[in-house]
This record gives sequence, structure tokens and C-alpha cells, in this order.
Amino acid sequence: MSIDLAQFHRTFFEECFEGVDLMERDLLRMGADARGETVHAVFRAAHSIKGGAATFGFAAIASFTHHMETLLDQMRSGMRPISDPAVDLLLRATDALRGLLVSARDGVPLDTVRVVEAQTALEAFLGQAPAATASPAAPAVSAEQVFLIKFAPAPELFRSGNDPLLILRELAALGDLETRMSLDGLPSFAECEAESCYLAWSLRLRTAHSRADVQDVFAWVEGACELDISVEAAALQSPAPTVVVAASQAARGGDHAPADGGSIRVGTEKIDALMNLVGELIITQAMLAQLAGNLDPVLNEKLLAGLSQLDRNTRLLQEAVMSTRMLPIDSVFSRFPRLIRDLAAKLGKQARLTTVGEATELDKSVIEKISDPLNHLVRNSLDHGIELPDARRSAGKDAVGTVTLKAAHQGDDIIVEVCDDGHGLDRRRILAKAGEQGIACSESMSDAEVWQLIFAPGFSTAEQVTDVSGRGVGMDVVKKNIAALGGSVELHSIAGRGSRTVIRLPLTLAILDGMSVGVSGEIFILPLSSVIESLQPQAEQVKRMAHQGTVVRVRNEYLPLVDLREWFGLSGKSHPLHQAIAVIVESDGRKLALQVDELVGQQQVVIKSLEANYRRIRGVSGATILGDGRVSLILDVGAIVRQFSQVQAA
Repeated sequence: MSIDLAQFHRTFFEECFEGVDLMERDLLRMGADARGETVHAVFRAAHSIKGGAATFGFAAIASFTHHMETLLDQMRSGMRPISDPAVDLLLRATDALRGLLVSARDGVPLDTVRVVEAQTALEAFLGQAPAATASPAAPAVSAEQVFLIKFAPAPELFRSGNDPLLILRELAALGDLETRMSLDGLPSFAECEAESCYLAWSLRLRTAHSRADVQDVFAWVEGACELDISVEAAALQSPAPTVVVAASQAARGGDHAPADGGSIRVGTEKIDALMNLVGELIITQAMLAQLAGNLDPVLNEKLLAGLSQLDRNTRLLQEAVMSTRMLPIDSVFSRFPRLIRDLAAKLGKQARLTTVGEATELDKSVIEKISDPLNHLVRNSLDHGIELPDARRSAGKDAVGTVTLKAAHQGDDIIVEVCDDGHGLDRRRILAKAGEQGIACSESMSDAEVWQLIFAPGFSTAEQVTDVSGRGVGMDVVKKNIAALGGSVELHSIAGRGSRTVIRLPLTLAILDGMSVGVSGEIFILPLSSVIESLQPQAEQVKRMAHQGTVVRVRNEYLPLVDLREWFGLSGKSHPLHQAIAVIVESDGRKLALQVDELVGQQQVVIKSLEANYRRIRGVSGATILGDGRVSLILDVGAIVRQFSQVQAA
């Protein structure tokens, strides 16, 4: 029987990358928390990757991980102390292992220099005599015990790419193994299927390994077998004969109960397709609701009640499907302990990372796009914010600086903050640099306006260019990327105490809370998060100013007035200015008044890509389908504000 194992590669690589992430996370904890369980968890992850790679024929990965596993085994057994050099070496090896996995998965060229250097360093380190541990006495070696194992694979075990023989060989590697095969489930020859497993085993294993290590051997077949592991009351004095040879089998870390089917892996493309279908359902439901508005409520009572129930169920279905796309932001936050550790060492600084609200969930599409902006902000906090240890001590601070990542829900938005307890932003230095670089600024600007200068393209306060900063590319990219997500970013700082960057993001990029406005018979959608208020100005509130166009006075503040009819070149005649409706919107700290004919209402809309289905339009971020079947454009308030400002400046 021949089974194509390539069909299982996707799951294998997903498991491996999860294991690598776990290894990196726990290795970073080893310095401060050297408890045995942390070392065991890293060892089991390495053991899992090595065994899986051997099973699926990735010999280079299995060979490389074997060296990591050996070092971790020495550390967990007490033969070698947990030290910073050992952790540093394992972190370097983890980077090389990730490269090996990416190369094997994607077929891209491998950075062989990094892999060879890491493997050579591991071999050299393992060749050194272990240093004496700082503990008074070395941990005692676990006493031998005997495990009785009943292992009955499910008939479909072979179809998942697993082989019971490999499992038995791995068990034999843990100690002395005695096997007894059961043929009770074997059918007649005529009823046998070549790809089904009918055998079962009763096993007796004498080993010094823990129950968790024994159960790890069966990790890849959990849910596809009947398994019972118990400890024999009294071990026999003579060792049982070994009947198979040693080999490796994939195992995953952690003590765990047999799988209960509580979760499954589903491709993101299936979730996206489901989300699109729910979006179409919401549009259809809106159409029905609009048609129902013309029906007699007395004659059509049952129909209207059914439509009302459909509306509730549709919203519940929408929320349920959206929840499947939600991921905890910890998947992003967990990437930064390594960055903090490596960058602080490069800069000669000491820093720690704290996180708050890492369980906060947001849409997968937002998660994927927020990582890069956060990376820039964290690097800036370390490079420009956190002081050198001596400077911090002189200021009466802890020599170790703190960078904090926070996340929290606020209405339909998520707030992400990057804080540091460094020296804060230097107002005079920022103004001086802005002046040198030809950026418009003045001493009369408020602190908030001065901080916004940092987001100007090409702006940098660094004295010299390094591989960390100084090129003036970063903060402007941060702002553009966040704006592309429909979010906003603002800076706060207190001299000598630190700075705080606040990012406001939508929970999802698929659904939008919007305000519908009418212009020349067309319906446009304004993102509700950008709308401040709407009003009908009096004649004395509207002025025409030289070189400024039309402005409207709102509580002693003069705002530019943009007629959407003229902006989009629509036909028809505009209402007199004092009879029109002005919707006040804000983006990047700047306000505009948009002139419209009427306010239609507020509603949730399903966002459709206009560029993918038609082409890019100035001032438009997407489109949606209304209840009557018409297409409505969703306005990009930020783009309108920026473009109008450029027109005024010209």
C-alpha cells in the first residue's frame, strides 16, 4: 500500500510553525522563569517537529532539530544549566529552523549560511563539558516505572498518513518495550480493505520517562485511536525484551486529554467565502425589508412578522460568522518580546515588554495589517524613547525601561496603544528638525500639532542613519497604513515620563456603520466613525473668503464647505447654501463640512471592493448595495480631506 503524504504537508507545516512560535515564546521566558515545565514545553515542541519531519521525509529539518532537542534534553534533565548563552543559541537556532521550514514549505532558496552557522554553534556547544549548576544538588533522575498501554488504531488511521510501526519504534526508544498483537478485529480475507487498519496492541513499557513523554508519542493519532495508559502496580525485576528498533515519530507538547473534537482547522478562504455569502444575505434581507415597508401591516401581519424574525436571525448569523474571523491580538503582541530583547541588546539598553488586553479580538484582516505599524512604533520606543541605563539611573528611574502594548474594545472600534516610560518627545528638537527639513511649523503650534509633524514624510530627529532608524521612513508609513485600515493615530507625551501612541481601528473591514446621505438623487455612505454632526446652517453662518472658497461657521470655528455635487461632477442644481445640509466630518485632526441634499439614515452596510469590480475613483473607498438594489458609493473621508487641503494649498 502506498500513501501520498504530500496531502498532509499543509497540516504538518501549520503544526511546525505553531511549535516554533511556542519555542521562541518560552525560550524568552527562560531567563526569568527557569521552571522545569517551561523547558519541558520547549523540548516537546522540538521533539514534535523532529519526529514529524522524519515521518514526512524532511531529513534536513529532522537532523537540525535533533541538535536542538539534545541541548534541551540536557537542560531539562539538569545535566546542563539554563544559561543566557544557551538560550541565545537556541533562539538563533529557532530562527534557522523557521527558515528551513519556510524553504521546505514554499520551495524558496534557503539561507544556508545561517543554518550552517547555527548547527555548527550547536555542535560546538554540545561538545563543551556542561558547567556546574548553581543549584545545591542536581535534580534526581526519575525512577523507572512500567506503563501498560492499550493501543487500538481506528480503521482509517493509514489514510491520515500515520503508521503504527513508527509509533512502536518511538516507544521502544523510551525504554524496554514488550508488545502483544491482537487480531480480534481482523475480518475475513474477502472483507479486508488494503487501506484500513484492523490490528491492536497491548504494550508494556519500562522507562524512566514521564507519563507525559509516553503520551506525547501518540499525539499525532489522538482522535484516531482508542488509547489507555496506566502504571503497573509493581514493576518486574527483569527487563522485558525489546522487539522493535528505535525511530522517531511526531509528538506535540503538553499534557492533554484525548481529543474531544472541540475544534477543527478551516481554510481562511472558506471563511471569506462564507462571509461574502452572509453579506449577500444581508443585502437581500434589506431589499425585502424595503419592499415590506409598502405593505399593509394589517393584511400582511404574518409576512411582516416573518420578515422581522428573518432580520434578527440574519444579524445573529452575521455576528456568528464574523466571530469566526476574530483572532486575539496576542497573535501580534507575541512577536515583540523577541524584538525587544534583540534590539535592546543592539542599542546597549535594557528593556522589558508588558502587555495588557492581549485577549482582545479583532478581524483577521486587520490583524494581518496592524503588525507592521506596531513594529515601527515599538522600534521607535526603544530607539528614541527608552534611555540608556546610566541616563535612567541619573533621572531616578529603573535602569530597565518598559514598553507597554495595550488593546481594548471601545464601541465598534479597537484601541491599541504603544507606551514607553522613556524621556518623551522633545518639542523644541522636533520644531527645529521640521524647520531644517522645510516642513511648515511655528512656535505657536499646540503640542498635539507638533507631535503630528513626526508623521511627515522623510521626517527624522536621528543624528545619524543606522540600521534601526534615521532614514525618515517609518512613522509616515505607520500613518498611511493605519489610515488605509480606516483607522487613526495620535501621539501623547510628557517630558521625562514617556510617550504614548494611540491607534483607533475598526473591528472588521467587511462591515461598516454608515450614514446615508442624498446628493442629486444619488445615495452616498459616510463612515459613521468620521461623522461629528450634521446641521442646516443659517445664511449668516456661510461666507465666501478670498482664496479660501466657501466656509461655514460652526461654534466660532470656520470650516471649509465641500459641495459633493461639484466634487463628483453630478448633474442638477445645488440648493442655496443656507438651505443645504452640512455634515461635519473629521480626519487626521482636520475638519470639513460636506454639503448634501438630505440625510437618509444610519445603517450597517457590507463593503464591496469598487477597484476590483470597476476602477479606483477619487474620494471613494468602496461600494455597497442598497435595499432597492442600487449601488451606493462609500466615501473615503480621509482622502477627501487630504485632496481638498492640497487644492487649497495650490
